Amino acid sequence: MIFKGSRYENVAVVTVTDANGVTTNALALRVLHPLAAGYRHTFTSGDRLDLLAYTYYRDPQRFWLIADANAGMDAADLEEPGRKILIPPDSA
Repeated sequence: MIFKGSRYENVAVVTVTDANGVTTNALALRVLHPLAAGYRHTFTSGDRLDLLAYTYYRDPQRFWLIADANAGMDAADLEEPGRKILIPPDSA
C-alpha cells in the first residue's frame, strides 16, 4: 500500500514475470528530476538526514527530499562530515 503524500504515490505499478513464469506486481522505477537547491549545508559530526529534514522542513520523514537532491545511491553516503549537500525546497 502506498500512502497519500508518499514519494511513490504517483509511481505506476507494473506486473513482471520471472524466468519460471511467476508474476509479481512491483513499482516502476521512480524518475528523479534535478531539484534546485534552496540551501547548501555542510555536514558536521552528529548530523543525520532525518535531523536535517526536521530542521529545514519540520518533518523528519522528508529526509528523502535531501537524499534525492544529492548524488548517491545510499543516503548514508551523504552523511560524511565536511561534505556539502543540497537542501531543496520543501516540495515533492
